[in-house]
Amino acid sequence: MVTHGEAGRARRLDPDIRREEILRCAVRLFGERPYAEVSTAEIAEAAGVTRGLIHHYFGTKRGIYLDVVRAMVLVPNLDEASGPADSVRERVEQSVGWFLDTVALHGGTYVAVTGPEGIAGDPEVERILAVADDIAARKILRAVGYGWDSTEHSPERAVLRAYCQLVKGTVREWLRSRSVTREQAYLLLTEALVAIVEDVLPAVSRYASPAGRELPRGH
Repeated sequence: MVTHGEAGRARRLDPDIRREEILRCAVRLFGERPYAEVSTAEIAEAAGVTRGLIHHYFGTKRGIYLDVVRAMVLVPNLDEASGPADSVRERVEQSVGWFLDTVALHGGTYVAVTGPEGIAGDPEVERILAVADDIAARKILRAVGYGWDSTEHSPERAVLRAYCQLVKGTVREWLRSRSVTREQAYLLLTEALVAIVEDVLPAVSRYASPAGRELPRGH
């Protein structure tokens, strides 16, 4: 199939690339306006395809929106965010800096899908956000050197899931409210995570251990 897309140049796309093109346009549009103000017809026009093709790949507007949410919050390469580092602080600084740079690429959409601009309260959106927070919690624990395989209900993962809420709030203050700068957002998220790793996690681990002893950390 030949499609024109946003650039206005005709090109033939295979199905996977065509689907990604549609999703890219949806990411942009849902970042510009609230969910209720974006139509599948507008997404189709932006992508240079028919509405029928939107329904073929995504079903409904809610279906394509759920894929947009997944694209924004299921950060795929977080494990690669930190390179060789000798200290927790260096690993945290690398990871936070990488995350802020990644979010900034589609900041308006990230803020929208994690806040009331989208369809907050939708059970599937809430499930995607919860899964994303837990995946991020596990990856952060590995990135900062906690080597044990924590369970979903472990206090360590719970603490990092709570940190994820701070992350979303900080990104909103930075990109939507403009109350803090990128440097201030980086400072807040870095110092908070360093404190969590160095002070909070050892304490909650001692409470979680049957013998009241601190659990071992991986290096």
